[in-house]
Amino acid sequence: MAVSTTKATGSPDTPGATRHHRPVIESRSIDYVPLAERHGKVWHLFPVWFAGDAHLATIATGAIGVALGGNLIWTAIAIVLGNALGTFFMAFHSTQGPQLGLPQMVQSRPQFGFVGALLVWVVALVTYIGYTAFNQVLVGSTMDHLADTPPSVSYIAYAVIGIVLAIVGYDFIHKASRWLTYLTGAGLAVFSVGIVVAAPFSADQLDLSAFALAPFLIQLFHAAVYQLSWSIYVSDYSRYLPPTVGVRSSFWWTYLGAGFGGAWMMLVGAVAAGLFPKLGLVDAVVGAGDQLFDGFGVVLLLLSVIPLFTIGTLNFYGGSLTLLSSIDSVKRIPLTLGTRVATLVVLGVVSTGLAFSANDDFLTTFGDFLIVLGYLFTPWTAINLIDFYVVRRGRYSIREIFNPHGIYGRWNWRGLTAYGVGFVSMLPFAVIGDLEGPLAHWVKGADVTMLVGLAVSSLLYLVLCRSLDIDAERAIVTSADAGLDPDHTGHQAGPGHHA
Repeated sequence: MAVSTTKATGSPDTPGATRHHRPVIESRSIDYVPLAERHGKVWHLFPVWFAGDAHLATIATGAIGVALGGNLIWTAIAIVLGNALGTFFMAFHSTQGPQLGLPQMVQSRPQFGFVGALLVWVVALVTYIGYTAFNQVLVGSTMDHLADTPPSVSYIAYAVIGIVLAIVGYDFIHKASRWLTYLTGAGLAVFSVGIVVAAPFSADQLDLSAFALAPFLIQLFHAAVYQLSWSIYVSDYSRYLPPTVGVRSSFWWTYLGAGFGGAWMMLVGAVAAGLFPKLGLVDAVVGAGDQLFDGFGVVLLLLSVIPLFTIGTLNFYGGSLTLLSSIDSVKRIPLTLGTRVATLVVLGVVSTGLAFSANDDFLTTFGDFLIVLGYLFTPWTAINLIDFYVVRRGRYSIREIFNPHGIYGRWNWRGLTAYGVGFVSMLPFAVIGDLEGPLAHWVKGADVTMLVGLAVSSLLYLVLCRSLDIDAERAIVTSADAGLDPDHTGHQAGPGHHA
């Protein structure tokens, strides 16, 4: 399927198009979204990713640089640069959704194979579960702080709410994100203006000459990896958009939403840590808000907790799609609402069990967890984007993606080799807690593995794909997808084997 800006005459957002009734509860999962069902506006991507980043877990990521000894001004600079870097790659994944009409992880089959894609899907599942459990613990500790609610109650309530909202699905997630963006954006604006007026910072915190390399680089790459971790499901929330929105607009609305939301909330974390370095995260956020006036700290905390329920919904929703993709690679199952609900319940049980087993050090290990995610997803990001934009240039067969014996094979040695070599190339520079690779001392313990992994994986995959007969593959793509979406001229696409 080509990356195209051709007018889709039957799209619901096109003049004269037929508007199809959309059920309250989403019926699709990993199957292709036909052009007749495409709807929405491209600017809706901004609030999805702004609200997706505007929560307490993002605040925690922004506090890392100050906690390691960096001052506020250089931590802030690192946060902005890190968000700009990580969101760049993440936003390019978002553009794949309207062009292919598929969830993000299913799109890995052309690069890794029908079965080989399980490699990255298992990693993605670990990510969804880990992030959800982390957020459950955050909500539990916050509600215990605010209302003496037992953490166990919060864990269960968080899972139930997330599962129910994920069942309702795509359209509800978009609508809720817009309201949360208005709410959190207003609160962040008040806090930002007020904290500048209050000016409670010491001269040392704003001293540009007090530059420390290691805290700066660690904060920068933590911010970048945090944003990059969205890549595994970013096109899940753009796949219902018509392909006529184009690549450029879907990129920029995603980039601006995630970039502003991520950087803004991380800066709140840096400010809170800078003002109250000896307090825990929740108390530091409350203390920072109270700098404006008594009571605003609780408001700020609530504004950062409420979106955690939205991100919980995103994690459950994306996790369900990934689990369904994994099962589909091993055994064909009907893609019904029942199977989607079943996978959501499984994810909820596992994440809640992990939250219940968390000890006092659970929150402090989040940074190490984020680092490992960066190692695992950096090669995948490089390979997936290079394949889409450079090698195949958006030309894929939807039907063949769902064909276990199709043109993409069961195991794609090119993608798997580039992934393995790219991952291994990162290890000499790795820094995980007190563990350092043999070359990490060259950059004074800062973790630059993301740059190494992106470069090695991209270049190697390009070299390996030189033997790929793209012209012959495109002829097969045209033939395989002929007649799918028969009511729409100018496009070749369709629902694969789930038609």
